[in-house]
Amino acid sequence: MAVALPAPAVLAERPRLLSLPAFRSASINWLGFSLLLVVTLIAVAVPVLAPHDPLLPVGMPLQAPGKGGFLLGTDSVGRDILSRVLYGVRSSWFAALVVVAVGLFLGGLVGLVAGAAGGWLDSLLMRITDAFLSLPAPVLAIAVVAALGPGFVHTLIAVSIVWWPFYARLVRGEVARLAARPHVEAAKLAGVSPFRLAGRHLLPGAVPNALVAASLDIGTLILTLAALSFLGLGQSQPAPELGADSARNLSYFLQQWWVPVMPGLGVLVLALVGNIAGDCLRNLMKTS
Repeated sequence: MAVALPAPAVLAERPRLLSLPAFRSASINWLGFSLLLVVTLIAVAVPVLAPHDPLLPVGMPLQAPGKGGFLLGTDSVGRDILSRVLYGVRSSWFAALVVVAVGLFLGGLVGLVAGAAGGWLDSLLMRITDAFLSLPAPVLAIAVVAALGPGFVHTLIAVSIVWWPFYARLVRGEVARLAARPHVEAAKLAGVSPFRLAGRHLLPGAVPNALVAASLDIGTLILTLAALSFLGLGQSQPAPELGADSARNLSYFLQQWWVPVMPGLGVLVLALVGNIAGDCLRNLMKTS
């Protein structure tokens, strides 16, 4: 007896299950992206999580990790290293997020205006952007901090000044590409105002790539901020700062290695989380 096979249309209507490799990939992407949220929540809760005041001596100097109730040991004046690392992670993480937000706002605004307006305004804004890009970013940041004076706010200003041109170039390219699309041309013919055209038709298309680029920059920003503080251009002593704490305690590296190494491991973990989260966000954008 012949068995009737289902018609092709019926086969096409059956839902396809997510394959195991695809499911694993999606899970890894979401897990990596959730690290951003987890680290942000930890940074917010640092005043609760830190066991001691990071500025006050609470034990004997140079105690090894695990001794005297100090998980990561104490520094040269008896301050709890774990508390200082947690507060340093907090300042570095929020500083990177602030620089990314400022760079996205300034660079996105410049790129949006340049790409949407075109003509002489586009050329003028891009030449200004090229002037910033032509200067070595670390040297320019160091020069700005040296001119303004060492300090946390001045470091953020310096890094933001050298960071926005990358986003301006990216957003301008995306906006210029979208401006040639048929729906944008139709909106222009329909008499849509330039502000509505930029806000409703151009900016939404440029946001995803800009967000992916910004998330990938978090790890690099953390390393940059740590390098500036390592050079003494961050917060003044005795403020807890990862790069500065490693630099101040390098003389203890051979005998009491934990004093300069623990802040450096904090920088490593933050940069790794930023890079993993950026890669996962890029993969999610590609698959969505």
